[in-house]
Amino acid sequence: MSNSRTVVQTKSLRVGYNKKSVVEVVDIEALRGEIVCLLGPNGAGKSTILRTLSSMLSPVEGTVYLDGENITSVPKGKLAKFMSVVLTDRLNPGLMTAFEIAAMGRHPYTGFFGKLKNEDKEIVLESLASVKALNLADRYFNELSDGEKQKVKIARALAQEPELIVLDEPTSHLDISHRIEVVEILSKLCRDKGITVIMALHDIDLALKGCQTVLLIKNGKIVAHGAPEKVIHQGVIQDLYDISEARYDDLLGSMEFGGSRTSDMFIVSGAGSGIPVFRTLRKTGLGMDCGILHQSDIDTHVAMSLCNKLVVESDFQRISDAKFKEATEIMANHSIVVDTGFPIGETNEKNTQLLLMALDAGKDVYTFRNKESQNLYQCLDKQPIYCSDASELAEMIRDGTGQKEPRIPTLVTAAS
Repeated sequence: MSNSRTVVQTKSLRVGYNKKSVVEVVDIEALRGEIVCLLGPNGAGKSTILRTLSSMLSPVEGTVYLDGENITSVPKGKLAKFMSVVLTDRLNPGLMTAFEIAAMGRHPYTGFFGKLKNEDKEIVLESLASVKALNLADRYFNELSDGEKQKVKIARALAQEPELIVLDEPTSHLDISHRIEVVEILSKLCRDKGITVIMALHDIDLALKGCQTVLLIKNGKIVAHGAPEKVIHQGVIQDLYDISEARYDDLLGSMEFGGSRTSDMFIVSGAGSGIPVFRTLRKTGLGMDCGILHQSDIDTHVAMSLCNKLVVESDFQRISDAKFKEATEIMANHSIVVDTGFPIGETNEKNTQLLLMALDAGKDVYTFRNKESQNLYQCLDKQPIYCSDASELAEMIRDGTGQKEPRIPTLVTAAS
C-alpha cells in the first residue's frame, strides 16, 4: 500500500462512449478510507463515470490516476489487486454457493487454475464474516435474498484485498434494513481497513449521512463537489432532480411533499408534536396554517413545506406582541384550530392564549392533551374536542364527527 492519502484522482476527465462525452470535466480526488457518493437523476452519467474509473471504459479525454499512476499504464494483474468492482448486473451462477462466489475474488492471486490455498480460504471466510454473511457460506447463491446476495458480492470484492472498491447502486432492490446494513458495512470497511469506496446511489438520505464527499451530476456536468454539509443546502436537491412538488429538508434529511393550497384549519404546535399532524393532514388533502413556532423548532422545518401561512418567532425569545397579533389574524379566518399537545414553557406561553381565544370565539378546538390530567381547559365552559392522534383527528374532521362525543383515550401522546 502506498503512503499517499490520494487513492483516485482525475484531471480534466471527460467520460462517454465512442468519443462522445456524457459527462464533462470530472475532477475527483478520493482519499484513503473515505466514501465518495455520486448523486444525480437517471441518465446523468453516474455509471459511465464509475466504468471509466474502473478501466472498463476509456476516457474520452483526460486522465485517471490510481495511487498516482496513470490507469492506462497499470498492468491488469496489478489493477485487479488494487481495485474491485461491484456492478448492478444480476449474477446467475447456477449451483455455486456463497463461499464459491466470494472465492472468485481470489482470482488475481490463485493463478490460471484458481486453486485456493488455505490462506485464500481463510481470506474468503474473513471477507464473508466482515459483511456479516459467514452464515451464508454453504448456501446456494441463487437461493439468497437480494440483501444477502449483495453482501456476498461485497465479500467477493473484499476478498480481492483491494485498496479501492467501486460500486454501482449497491442498495438498489433492497429493503430499508438491508440498505442501511450495506452502507454500514462499507463505512466500517473504510474505517477499519482504510479501503476507499466510490459508489453511485439513489438513496439521498443514506448518501448524505454515510459519505464524506458527494458529487452532484446533472445535464452532463458536475454541478457540485465536496463534503455534503457544505454542498447540500436549501433547494439543491430539488434543482438536481427537477423536483417542483416537494421540498428536501437538508437538516432532517427528508423529502416533504407540497401541502394543499387550501387552508382548512390553524395548527398550534411545537417541539416535534406537529410533524405527524402536518403529514397526516396533507395525505388527506387538508390544508393548514400554523403558528407560533420558533425558528429552530423541528416543527418549523416541516411546516415550511406543508403549511400555507406560518408565523415564526426568533429563537430563545418570548413570543412578541407583533407575532401574536399576526397569528390571531390568521387564526380568525379558521373555524377549526388544532392543539397538538405541545409542551408549554416561558417562550411559547402565548400559544395557550391562542387556544383559549379560539374556544372563546366558538371555534372547534381539537386537542391531543389528556382530558383527565391536563389543566389548560379545565375551568372553561366550552371544552375542546379530544382525540388521540393525527389519524383520528383527520378522520373526525373529514367525517364531520367533531361535534359528536368522541372517544376519550386512556393515554394520549403528541402522535407518532
